[in-house]
Amino acid sequence: MGKIYTALGLMSGTSMDGIDASIISSDGDKEYSIIVDKYYKYEEKFRDELARIRSKIITNEDLVSFETEISEIERELTLLHANAANDLIKNNNLNIDFIGFHGHTLFHDSKKKISKQIGDGNLLSSLCKKNVIFDFRKADIENGGEGAPLTPIFHNAVVNKNLNKEFNKFDSINILNIGGIANITKTAKWEKFYKYPNMLQASDIGPGNCMIDSWMRNNSGSMFDKNGKIASYGKTDRLILNQALDNLSILPPYNKSLDIKDFDISFVRGLNLENGASTLSDFTAEIISNAIIHYSNSQNSLSVVCGGGRKNIYLMDMINKKLSNYNNLKFFPIENFGIDGDYIESQAFAYLAIRSFLNLPLSFPQTTRCLSPSTGGILSSNY
Repeated sequence: MGKIYTALGLMSGTSMDGIDASIISSDGDKEYSIIVDKYYKYEEKFRDELARIRSKIITNEDLVSFETEISEIERELTLLHANAANDLIKNNNLNIDFIGFHGHTLFHDSKKKISKQIGDGNLLSSLCKKNVIFDFRKADIENGGEGAPLTPIFHNAVVNKNLNKEFNKFDSINILNIGGIANITKTAKWEKFYKYPNMLQASDIGPGNCMIDSWMRNNSGSMFDKNGKIASYGKTDRLILNQALDNLSILPPYNKSLDIKDFDISFVRGLNLENGASTLSDFTAEIISNAIIHYSNSQNSLSVVCGGGRKNIYLMDMINKKLSNYNNLKFFPIENFGIDGDYIESQAFAYLAIRSFLNLPLSFPQTTRCLSPSTGGILSSNY
């Protein structure tokens, strides 16, 4: 075990509802422990402004066209992250070595290898008087990678620490993160990973919450379908669903990173609120369940679920139903193993900040398709 560092991770996801903040201690490798997690909700005015600007950025050229507006929202977002970080540090009286700052993804195009996260790491360092590590994706992209997903190495740490005994029962253990975009990590025991890093496999697999959330925002007064209740009142339009699945061209082979704008909900236009929510939930569940089947590779496989999508009871039930014919596949919320699934991503960026400082790889050929194991992140000590 190497030196133990204390890091704070900050994550603002595609739901645009707030900031997940976590402080962990770790050696950047096998060892980590969670000190505190806290959620900081955005005010509605800021959330709406962030969503408005996000919707304007359709192409890379839009990043230039709306540069002034982007700079303004970036500063405000950074201030909110600084307030959250300073509050968490002060209230827990901790000495923080690093802040891992993911920022907020404004634009991601895997084909053009462009990924734009807003969030000023230098300003955050100045406001918090801490070492800040940010811009985690750039080095991976420059090394031929997709820039995402970046959390698999932490997923591996989570499984080895908390579910190690399950390796005796299953041939493989996956962590499925259902955020705006869903991604999956096929983990490996540390001793095998050190010998064969390509055993750690991961990819974005399709929509998580993004299509359902978009439908709810556009057709109701809600930001999301809480517990999947609206979808449960509806009926899936099978003709529309099957046509949409037939027309899906970007999946698999699960070798590209994805953005919420890769998925269009126009195919359910004309359906009522409930039937649209049900059809989109069925569409999402079909894609996720197919990815679980693919990653199991006909082995006895356990998939544990984190991210906001695991709270959508209707979606989870539909995925379970689609997996019911596969006796070798088990599928459970991560809470079944005593882990809070709300903060995996923010904990991950605290962990990645430590790895970045230690010049350890964050991504691997079988997680982001980079050419070789790649570290990343930019260190700012602007104080």
